[in-house]
Amino acid sequence: MVTRGAFGGMAANEGPIPVRTLAHAARLLREAEQLPRYGIAVAQPSLDYRRLVQRAMEVVAETRSHSTLLDRVEAAGVALFENAGSAAFEDSTTIRCERGPTLRADRIVICSGGVSRKLSCPGAELAATPADAFGLSSLPRSLLVIGAGATGMQVASIFNALGSCVTLCQAGPRIVPSEDADVSIEMARAFREDGIEVFENAGHIASFESVPSGIRTRWNDGGPKPRESTLVVAAIGWQADTTRLNLSAAGIETDSRGFIKVDDFYRTTASHVYAAGDVIGRSMLVPQAVKEGFIAATNAVSSNTLSRLRDIEPIGSFTDPEYAKVGLTEEEARRSHDVSVSRADYSDITRPIIDGRTRGLCKLVIDRANGTILGCHIVGERAVEVAQMAAIAMTASMKVEDLARIPLSFPTYANVLGRAALRATQLSEGIATGEPM
Repeated sequence: MVTRGAFGGMAANEGPIPVRTLAHAARLLREAEQLPRYGIAVAQPSLDYRRLVQRAMEVVAETRSHSTLLDRVEAAGVALFENAGSAAFEDSTTIRCERGPTLRADRIVICSGGVSRKLSCPGAELAATPADAFGLSSLPRSLLVIGAGATGMQVASIFNALGSCVTLCQAGPRIVPSEDADVSIEMARAFREDGIEVFENAGHIASFESVPSGIRTRWNDGGPKPRESTLVVAAIGWQADTTRLNLSAAGIETDSRGFIKVDDFYRTTASHVYAAGDVIGRSMLVPQAVKEGFIAATNAVSSNTLSRLRDIEPIGSFTDPEYAKVGLTEEEARRSHDVSVSRADYSDITRPIIDGRTRGLCKLVIDRANGTILGCHIVGERAVEVAQMAAIAMTASMKVEDLARIPLSFPTYANVLGRAALRATQLSEGIATGEPM
C-alpha cells in the first residue's frame, strides 16, 4: 500500500474528520445560545480559533490511532509506504513513487481520490478551496462561498456559526440541487433565518481581484452586485486526482469528466488494474468508497467474483440544520412510479420541542402500488442519524404501514420518521390525521 501523505487519506487528514470537529464546535456554540432558555446563566462564550484548529488535529491523530483500520493493515502484514509522494505508472505493471519505492505487481488497485475543482476566470487563484478554508489559522471576518452543494453548504454553515459574516452563492435556481426540492427550500429558509445571505440564480463569476479588505468578486450580467469579502471559497465540485498518475502508460482510460472508467467489477480498461472511490466519480463519499474498495480489491485477487451493488445509500450533511436523504427524490420517483407523499414537521414532534430544535421536516416518497418507500428526505436535528433508519427499512423492502407500526422509543428524533409513516398510512386509508406524539 502506497500513499502520498499520511495513512487514512483525505477523509482522515483534511476532509470529514477535521471538518466534523469544526462542525461540533459550531454545534457547541449554538447550544450555548440556548442556555438562558433553560435557566442556565453563564458568561458569553468566545472562540479561540487557533485552539479549535489544534483540537481538530488532535482528533485526526486520535482517529489515526484507533479508528482508521491501521491496526488491521499492519496485522495483515501489508507493506505500507506512507508519505511516498506522488505515484505514477512507468508501464502497465510498474509504479514509481516520488519519495518512495518503485513497485511491480500483477494486480493494481487505484484509490487516489479527488481534488477540488478550480474556477476558470480572471483572478481565480485568489479563491481558496474548502480544504484551505478549514486549515485557516484565524477566523475570516467575512466569507463568500461559491457553490451550494454539500461541501459549500458545510463551509457556509460552520463559519456562520463560528462568527464569520457569510454569503452563499449558487449559479443555478436552488441550493443543494441534488436534493429533493422541498429540502432546498427548507435549507434556504433556515440559512437566511440564521443570517447567511443566500443568492440563488447568481450565474457565473466574471472575475476576482485583490482589494485592501480582501477580495472583490464580480459576476456576469444578471448576477449579484460586486462584493468584497475577507475570503472567497470555491466549492464548485470534485474531480479525480489522476493528473500525475500517467494512466496512459498502463492503458487506462478516463471518461469525458476525467474520472477513471470502470465496469461493474471496478476493473479499468487495463484488465489487471482496478479503481474505486472518488477517482471513478460515482458516489464520492467515504462509506461508498470503502465498499467500492472492498469489491475492487476482492476482484483483483479472486477473478472478479463480486460485482457492483446498487444498494440503498443514505447520504447526509452536517450543516445546521442537518439534511439527509436516501433513495429517490419526489421528482425522480414520479418519472417511473405512481407515488404518494407524506410529510411530518419537526415542530409537531415532542423531542425537537423539548430540545428547542423545531426547524425541519421528514418527507417520504411512497410507491402507491405496493406501499414501499422510494425515498426519504429529512431536514433538522439528527437528520443524518434518522436517515440511517429509513435506509434499513428500505433495504428490507418494508412497507410504509409496517414502518408505522414499529413502537419507536419516545421522545426521540426518530419519531419524525414514524409520524411521516403513520400519516402516509392514514392518508392511504382515508383517515383524518390527528395522531398523538
